[in-house]
Order: sequence, then C-alpha cells, then structure tokens
Amino acid sequence: MAGYRLLAKIGEGGMGSVYLSRTRGNQPVALKVIRREFAQEHDFRARFEHEVQAARRVQGYHIVPVLDHDTSGDQPWLATAFVPGLPLDEALAAHGPLPLPAVFQLIGCTAQALHSVHAASVVHRDLKPSNILLGSNGPWVIDFGIARATDTTQLTRSGGFIGTPQYMSPEHALGRTVTPATDIFALGLIAAVVATGRHPYGDGSGISIAASIANTPQQAPDLSRYPDALRPLLERCLAADPAQRPLPAEIAELCSTSAGRKLRDFADWLPETIAAEITRREHLAQTPVQPAYTPTHTPEPARPTYAPTHAAAPAHPAHVPTQNATGGHPPFPMYEAPTSAVYTPPPAIGTAAPVPVAAGRRHTPLLVGAGVLAVALIAGGSWYATRDDDNGGRTSAGDDKQKAADQPKDGAAPAAQQPSGSAAAPQASAIGPTYTEVYKDKPLKLLAGREFGKVNAVDLDFPKVAPFGEIGWKERELEMGFEDVRLSTTFGKSKGTTPELCADAAATNPIPERLPSSDLSGAASAIVQGDLLCTVTSKGNLAMVKIVTIEPSTSKQYKVPTYLTEVTLWKRQP
Repeated sequence: MAGYRLLAKIGEGGMGSVYLSRTRGNQPVALKVIRREFAQEHDFRARFEHEVQAARRVQGYHIVPVLDHDTSGDQPWLATAFVPGLPLDEALAAHGPLPLPAVFQLIGCTAQALHSVHAASVVHRDLKPSNILLGSNGPWVIDFGIARATDTTQLTRSGGFIGTPQYMSPEHALGRTVTPATDIFALGLIAAVVATGRHPYGDGSGISIAASIANTPQQAPDLSRYPDALRPLLERCLAADPAQRPLPAEIAELCSTSAGRKLRDFADWLPETIAAEITRREHLAQTPVQPAYTPTHTPEPARPTYAPTHAAAPAHPAHVPTQNATGGHPPFPMYEAPTSAVYTPPPAIGTAAPVPVAAGRRHTPLLVGAGVLAVALIAGGSWYATRDDDNGGRTSAGDDKQKAADQPKDGAAPAAQQPSGSAAAPQASAIGPTYTEVYKDKPLKLLAGREFGKVNAVDLDFPKVAPFGEIGWKERELEMGFEDVRLSTTFGKSKGTTPELCADAAATNPIPERLPSSDLSGAASAIVQGDLLCTVTSKGNLAMVKIVTIEPSTSKQYKVPTYLTEVTLWKRQP
C-alpha cells in the first residue's frame, strides 16, 4: 500500500489488522490498518488524524513511537516502531507476579513514559499490562492516545465503551471526562496485579469489575492484603477523586526510592526466567537468515499459545516467535529502545536482491529475506503493537506539505529513489552514473538533544535541522538524539570528495545505524573531525557531510556531541 510492502499479517484487534513492514532503512515497523467500517465514518477520520498527530509528538524513553500514518486513503493506517519485547500480561500468565523491587522499577519507568505522554497533551486511555512491553532495557509503553479516535464510532455501533474494563478509572467507566489522572488510576491497578496477581476489584467479568470501579466513590477497594511497602502507592493512585491522584513524576520518584536502585539501572532487573525469554526474542529478532522463499500472499498469523484471561483486550500482534521458528530477519536497531550492546554494521544477507522501486512509489522498503521473516514472526504467537496496522504507503497530510517545502532550492527534480540499506546502496562503479551538483559546502549544525526525550531530525536534501516531528519521518536521513545518533539511510565514510568516491562509500563502507554516545567520544570515536559521511538521501540524491568541527557536550547527563558540518548534494543521473 502506497510504498509499504506487507511482509506478514501478524495480528488482529478491535480497530483493525496489524502487518509487518519495513522502513527505507530496513527497520521493521508494525502497520495497523483501520477497519473499513471505521474508515467510512467521516468524523472518525477527523478524530483519528487529530489523535495520531498528537501521538506523533510524544517523545521520551520507555515510549514506542508512532512513526507514520495516513487518513486519506480507503483505509486509514498508522505505523509504529517494532520492539521484540515480552508483553507484560504474557509474562504474568507464564511466570506469575514480579518481585517487589521489579514492580517498583516497572511502575516508575511506566510513570516516566506517562509523563512524556501527558506532556504532549495526550491521554493514553487504555493503559493495561498488554500495552506494556518488557525488554532487557526496561519497559516500553505502546498505543497511547489512539483509542480515543474510536470512542464515538464504537459507542454508536456497540452500545458499549472503548477501553479495557478491568483497567478503567471510575470517571471513564461512568462516561465522564477523561484526564491524565485516568492513566494514573490504571497504573495503580497494574501495580497491584503485577505485585500479587490479584486485582483490587476482584476476579469477575470485565463488566462486573468496571461496575465496581465505577462505584469507587461509594466503596473503595480493600487494599489490606497488599504488601505494606506498596499500599501507600496504591491508595494514592486508586483515589476516587482524580485530583487526589499523584503526578507521574511523583510516582517515579517514590518508585525509585522504594526499588532501592536507579530506575534506569536494568542490570538483572527481572527474574531469570523472564529475562531469558526476552533475550531469546531479542536474539531471534537480530539473527540474519537466508530467505527460503518469497511469499506470494500474506500469511495468516499462527494462533497465540497464550489467551489472556483479561477479557475484552484485543488480540496481540506478534513481536517475535514464541515457538521455535525456522528463521528470523536481518539485524536492526530498535527505533525507540536504546541498548548497551556494541553495534556493528549489518552483515550481508546472502544473495537476496533488492526489490525494484516502482515509478511513483519512492518509499518502497528493501525486502530482504521476506519469506523467512514472515514465517519467523508468525510462528509462535503474539507481537505487541496495539495499533491495528496495514501497510498504507500514503504519507500523512503533514508529510505531503513537508515534501513540497523540502525540494532542493534550485528546483532540480530529485533523482530516482534508491533503496536503503547495506544491500541497496548506489552502484556508482557498476553503472557509471553522472552527477550534477545541487549545492556545495553548505554549513549545517547537527545539534544533539540536550534535554531528556528531545531529538532533532536532519533533512540533507534541503539541508536543515528541526525538532522531531517537524520533518517527515520519510524525509529525514538521521536523528540527533539526547543519547545517540540514529541513521535512517545508509551512511558510509568516503576516502575523497568526488561524487563517485562518495557513492562507493555509501555502498561499500557502511557505519552502524545507531551510534550511542559512548561510541562518539574519545580516541575510538566512530565519527571524527575530517570524516566525509556519504548517503543516498530520501529524495534519491547523493549527499556528503564533512565533519568540520566537533563540539563536545557540556552536559553531564547527555553526552552526544554537536557537529559543525559542510554538506554537498549531487543529483544522480544514470
């Protein structure tokens, strides 16, 4: 659909179907395609556009971001980042409650995520264990704010309400105005369940629990059987009056003290059995495999081996196989999930050939090993993206405006799109293209984020740097984060300043797609003064970024340097 290649159907939920696809940088994404009955409602489209635009502004650690969306096609869709984590509800079903220190760390980190969500004027509205992923680098929150778009439509169609009854707040259950405090109530319920396996309002059906929650102002839940250390937090979060509930920052501070360790210290933070399952999933997600075949249809997902006991939750899309699979997919950095692992360039993936780009479909991703990837991802159960997705290739209305504004100033038409990734770099020496200079040595300051959660995106076709969200996801070549640099297109180090050497470097000398701050300082820094970094841009041009000066960070917490560069851009002509 409009430039996204559907690799596999990996889930289905109340809003629609979820498919696996990939970005131009060969990073997997979850694409949720909204059901046609929703799409037929004009009011829904307007709400969906508004809510997704708001969700795309959310930035921060422990957040799985919304990357792209479209509301103008036959079926609206949105794309989120892929995280090979373990859904919290599955962890609880398979391994039972967590130790109390892990509970405090989980709740504290989730509160930090809610702080980022609420700071963007978004309310999650459907926070529950199945919307929290456990990873080796902490928990990750998904599906924030999107449920609101379906509220009116679903109410009209079903006579019920959107959300999960077991994790609603009293005001939500009563149909009153929902504020950020409703997420805090849900977080308190999650804390109780994660610590003991017991829901404060009993173990009845979803509707009966929702009725008990709605009656909280008259009868508060009995919290006497919960651990003494946890009870004060539960009492505050589960207050009937939203105004009496704590703010996310208060919860994070309290949990940090109670956990006895820093919230972001994830060394051995989970029990061994859960950590082993997470490691297995992460390993499968990074294992390159020879493609066995190229599917001619979209495979149907395998049935999950675990059926949640919490009724009313939509079926989970699959993260990674939960059974032995015959293959995986090429390694990729998790968009929103920083890790401490050492990053190396992705290895070649056998003889798989790039998928040619059809005319007018400039965003078609490179399909490497699609058959085996699809088999691996659907082999064993549930992926976790709470956004029904489909591969819509249309860009959003905002992205369309961005494209119009970001054409090179000389009016030169962009060259034909080249697929991204190590296997799809320009083949300058093979086909002998010529290059027309668009601009030369334009100064560009690659400013790193100096605040938690802040990211600056870079568009080299212009060239310009702007806060995350102001440059379309498909228009950026790299991102300067508060703790790393991420490359959306394949970059290589050139040995000279000619376009031929630059193109050859992008094709044969790739650098890692993610560079943590630890790799950007000292004698072994991955980027040094004088480096010539080359890439094929999102518009198909050839860009060379010369590192003129490196300004080390003065922040003790965020250490990514700022780079003063000169950018040269060529239009590639076969």
